[in-house]
Amino acid sequence: MTKRTTTTPDDGLDALLLRRHGAVVVEGGAAAGEPEPWSAEGLVVLEADLAQRGYVLTRPLRAALARLRPAALADAGGALLRRIDAALGADRRHKPLFRRFPEGVPRHAHSLYSAHVRAFLLNQPGQPCCCCDRTGAEAGIGALAPCAHLLCGECYEELESAGERHCPLCDVPIEEQTYLPLDGKAVRNAARVHAADTLLRPLRLAEGDDPAAVAAAELRRLLERRTPLNPQDREDLAVLLRHAPADPAGWLPADIPVRESRATVLAALLHRDRDATRPLLAAHLTTATDVLRLIWAWSGAEPDLLPATAKGLRLRNLPRPLRRELLAVLAALPPGTLAEDLGRHRQAWLRAGELLHPYEHERRFPGVAAAFAVIRRSDLDLHGLGPRLRGAPEPLRVHATPAGHTRLVVTTFAARVERALDDGDVPAAVRLLARRPGELVRRLHHLLRVHAFWGAGEPLPAELTEALPAALRKAAPGPLLGAYGRLRAPRELGERRLYFPRGRVALAHAREDWGTEVPAALSAPVCALIEAELLRRAGRLERYDLAVLDEGLADLVVPFAERASAKTLVAVPRGSVQRLPDGSRIRLFLHWMQTPRQRVDLDLSVALYDDEWRFAGLCDYTHLVLGRRAAVHSGDFTSAPPPHGATEFVDLDLPALAAEGARYAVTVVFSYNDVPFEDLADAFAGFMALDASPAAKYRKEAFDPKAVRQRLDLAGDARVSVPVIVDLAQRTHTWTDLNLGASGGFHNVHRHRDRIGTLAADVLAHFAEGSRATLWDLAVASAAARAGEVLVRERSGTAVRAYRRGADEPVAAFAERLRGRHEPDERRDAPAGDTALALAERLTGARALAALVHADVPAPAGLGGELYRLYPGRSDEAPDTLVRLTAGDVVALFAPEE
Repeated sequence: MTKRTTTTPDDGLDALLLRRHGAVVVEGGAAAGEPEPWSAEGLVVLEADLAQRGYVLTRPLRAALARLRPAALADAGGALLRRIDAALGADRRHKPLFRRFPEGVPRHAHSLYSAHVRAFLLNQPGQPCCCCDRTGAEAGIGALAPCAHLLCGECYEELESAGERHCPLCDVPIEEQTYLPLDGKAVRNAARVHAADTLLRPLRLAEGDDPAAVAAAELRRLLERRTPLNPQDREDLAVLLRHAPADPAGWLPADIPVRESRATVLAALLHRDRDATRPLLAAHLTTATDVLRLIWAWSGAEPDLLPATAKGLRLRNLPRPLRRELLAVLAALPPGTLAEDLGRHRQAWLRAGELLHPYEHERRFPGVAAAFAVIRRSDLDLHGLGPRLRGAPEPLRVHATPAGHTRLVVTTFAARVERALDDGDVPAAVRLLARRPGELVRRLHHLLRVHAFWGAGEPLPAELTEALPAALRKAAPGPLLGAYGRLRAPRELGERRLYFPRGRVALAHAREDWGTEVPAALSAPVCALIEAELLRRAGRLERYDLAVLDEGLADLVVPFAERASAKTLVAVPRGSVQRLPDGSRIRLFLHWMQTPRQRVDLDLSVALYDDEWRFAGLCDYTHLVLGRRAAVHSGDFTSAPPPHGATEFVDLDLPALAAEGARYAVTVVFSYNDVPFEDLADAFAGFMALDASPAAKYRKEAFDPKAVRQRLDLAGDARVSVPVIVDLAQRTHTWTDLNLGASGGFHNVHRHRDRIGTLAADVLAHFAEGSRATLWDLAVASAAARAGEVLVRERSGTAVRAYRRGADEPVAAFAERLRGRHEPDERRDAPAGDTALALAERLTGARALAALVHADVPAPAGLGGELYRLYPGRSDEAPDTLVRLTAGDVVALFAPEE
């Protein structure tokens, strides 16, 4: 009997690879061998299903799948379709093309796939050749007969000259009629439901077929990340830890920079093998808060220490050996620092102390007992600690109460800094903050304000000028870039400042800021120092032959507060501005599913405002049609019972909305009956691109998976979500991923219209061009310091500018030329598709740094280096010699030295 091949050893790991790299693991299919003839028809059906979702198999992946037996192919194909549907949000009511795949394949399967591929080609001749990735009408792309795989004229001529009459992708004999015609009723009908701007997205074969090795590489990258993980990354980390090797000493990094990740990993290892993990704790737990995070993670909670996490959390008991190990870690810290750290999370430590029992070991660990006495405000003499701590070090001091009790009190570091600033003593505050470089950089704007108020036009104080370079060298990327964004743009007196309090969801609020303005004479030198520090850090990294940048990176804000970001289909940083899809209409969608014995009424709404942010109308369950069908709501569901839930849609006709006097369209999701999103079984929202209006009548389903451009999960203790703001005049959308604080009563647009308009106006002002650090700033610093030649593709995609660093040109001057987009050394104008090919030609055989908005540049042979891209595309076909970066990875490249 033949052993059945398992192709999906862990669907969580497979989904992770598909989401992060567009890669598919085919266990048992990667080895060389002949294709299975009985799987040929099933593979064509899989290609048809993928084409309906906007995906296409690359040549190595198709060959690996073709080597699977029919049963294994059924498992692999079904699992792949489920993962794609889940990512796009099409898994709730989705019906497979064929219910019994692949056994129940009808004879028309090949013609079905052929019709879909030719429909893509008819709508947009720029589909890529399956062999060389050429695009454009000049390439002469056609669908081979009978298999319908796409081939350009040049590749077909090469086949002809070699005497080859088989498709290079599937090896099917080519008929006398070389290319399939682009007419016929089936093709025309299929073309009507495919968007005119949709390219087939490639799926590539994951390198190797060892899921454990792939998981180990991804796990190492997440643990070495120096910026906080977003919810999707944290979920991926949990999946990867399940695949980690048994011996942690062999793979655990010596340093895990993100402390929440450190706690998560150590807790998982303790649950797996406490005896092997306990010796590692002292090296990885370097602060009291690290210990507290570990206790939270050990108890099954997020180690973020937020009040929402502690609510209802039942702490898990600590075994005695583990308890002694954690007390020893605390005892190794200076008593003053320990007491201050415990005071930062006093309520949480009061609960943790019930597990640690510090007074049981007061003779062995007197400093720990004293620190708990501080936060418990207890009498030292009751524990016999008074005589032992009479000479307590700063910032601890013994205090006698009027009642005659002896207590320890602590003067915190923050209190001493605030006292100095209240007195206008900037030099004293700088001397204190110099001990904590990150805190100094976070307070730069405050320091400059105080100096501007008290200094009356004087230059930077000498203490700050001396301390700042050293502090910048040690500061983490987050504070460094936050200070840069805050100081780089001029600020007005009384401007509204937007604040993002730390939390599980992104709640924002704003207020007028009447504080002293920081003059350019003070902020400009500090910004110059930060730019120099970014270049210095980039100069430590590997050098490359070439750098390729998209000018559109200037529209992508450096990610911040990622702990509170939602899980999304495309990881657009909050506050970033993107162009709307081509066409005049977009379709918003909201899907949710309640739990049994629960009724949840979510509402998808659109609030409209004019140029001055005056309320101009709405489209929601109370106004289903706006104007002459400028906005149309699909109708109101008041519950969403399992197993299918409920979905609401809103179609927006962008020109018609503008004609109605609207400038901004704010998308809002309300929980009408005040149930928080976290109580739902599932909830997500997003938008799709719709082609010309005649196509709508041919589309059978309201939800078209291949047209989905963005979706986000609704989560957390929130009732009102504002995911996106559309600027109808500029045809752009700002990705906000924000929530409004709301509780009590019933929620709708009309009730919150003023708050929504104020928030939206504040958000657009906060993220206005030039006011925040962007991925363009980081890409320019990295390219200038690491490559002698930089190619910049303009936003239009029709021109490429080349910059070359002169022999004697300083890196800072080269970076300034790039940052300011000065006159290039060379310019090439060409259609958008040709610029992508031109960039691919320059990248052939090179080691390069590529930072792209759209990954439409084909990955040439021999390419190595680093790639960041926002939207997937043909660049994802590059081999694993090209390291793929997320926006968080790009920020983490600028981490300080150890």
